[in-house]
Amino acid sequence: MTNTTPKKPSRIQTRNRRLILDAALDVFSRDGYGGATLDAIAKGAGLSKPNVLYYFEGKTEIYVTLLSQLLETWLDPLVELDPDGDPVEELLGYVRHKLDMSLELPAESKLFAGEILKGAPRISKYLRHDLKPLFDRKCHVIQDWIDSGRLAPVDPAHLIFSIWATTQHYADFGAQVAVLLDADDPSAGAHAHLEQLFRSLLVPPLPKD
Repeated sequence: MTNTTPKKPSRIQTRNRRLILDAALDVFSRDGYGGATLDAIAKGAGLSKPNVLYYFEGKTEIYVTLLSQLLETWLDPLVELDPDGDPVEELLGYVRHKLDMSLELPAESKLFAGEILKGAPRISKYLRHDLKPLFDRKCHVIQDWIDSGRLAPVDPAHLIFSIWATTQHYADFGAQVAVLLDADDPSAGAHAHLEQLFRSLLVPPLPKD
């Protein structure tokens, strides 16, 4: 009987795939999908172009692999939003986590933003079949918190959009932020500001006497 169990990649194969994906992230986030080349990715990885093609069929497979990994990482904080937790603290924790990710993973944020700006041609299926159900579930959780009086009345969908917009701004427009703040650390004050902003929006009003 033939053994069909996939062979586990060797340490060198795992390392080379990681080198390729890390180099591709730099190239795609800098040059976009259209401007990226396999030659540039190979050079960044310190490998030959034929070696890159040993691990991936081509530029598209590398790009889609990167986006798939990114989306899983990017959405983890939303997945972890706990319906049984304190609504305000859960959402403020989500804001902090998203801001930290944007500051720590700016290239990943720019890669995702670039794909969306082009109409999401390579991840539209994922957006419909994976992100949309998750988004709907979390909107339902937020609406339940509002209906129970534990959260100020806000539009759940637009609240999530606002969190995405304000946190990812520090990655996608980092160069502008750095110039306008004239600071070595463009995130200076961002955590405190966003916490104040969203706390004032989310805390339910005190009951009237």
